[in-house]
Amino acid sequence: MRDPLEGVSAAGTITTGADIARVPAPFAPVLDAAADALADPAVALYLYGSVATGQARPRDSDVDLLTVDLGPNDAAAIATELTAQFPDTCRAVEIAAATGADFLGDTDAAYGGRVFLRHYCVRLRGLDHDRSTHDFPADARAARGFNGDLAAHAQRWQTAIDDAVDSGTIGRLMARKTLLAVAGLVSLHDRTWTTDRLLAATRWAEIEPDLAPGLAVLLDWTRLAASPQHAEVVDTLERTVMTIVGQFADRIGLWNDAPDG
Repeated sequence: MRDPLEGVSAAGTITTGADIARVPAPFAPVLDAAADALADPAVALYLYGSVATGQARPRDSDVDLLTVDLGPNDAAAIATELTAQFPDTCRAVEIAAATGADFLGDTDAAYGGRVFLRHYCVRLRGLDHDRSTHDFPADARAARGFNGDLAAHAQRWQTAIDDAVDSGTIGRLMARKTLLAVAGLVSLHDRTWTTDRLLAATRWAEIEPDLAPGLAVLLDWTRLAASPQHAEVVDTLERTVMTIVGQFADRIGLWNDAPDG
């Protein structure tokens, strides 16, 4: 759900509503259980998404968590256990896994990670990997840090389609990532800052009307309003997604250090 506090400060820096004080009370037991499930005190646990901004609705919303220096298999196992434990509180518990090294250095990926920790995450326990001493500008560097790997993802989607991987899964992944990149394009074009996919799709369709039909398809896939079919996924990747990849490359730039996997 859209964060009404997301935008740009008078100083030109990113603002969001992520704050521990805004976490709806019904979700507190889920967060406590997640923290208790981590045996190693050095493992950091962060909350992000609609629960962090206070926009989540019990039963209908996911609880989005990020661990730092916990193995991905352990993160997935804990997420499965918590989802089963709290069916009346949230739709699912999703736990992403990162390492402390992911936030270090001068790469676009590391910069984007630091922006994410600073402005979108609430630390619940463990080491603090947000060592920023200032807020980050709402600019092309931040947009590139978030989505400069779009072309690498597009290559993987093409490979998955060629290998006949489930079209529904690929279509939904493609929609979420592409519309987040569109939000970066809208942010730079309008001199604002947003990660809201609906707002981004609607506004970019106004700016680039030829993309409006494809953007509507991607938006439907993110809402689960339609099930992506193979032929439509192929067409949307070729006509819409690759056009957006080119626009992103021209106006914001792509990672030179994008990972292969």
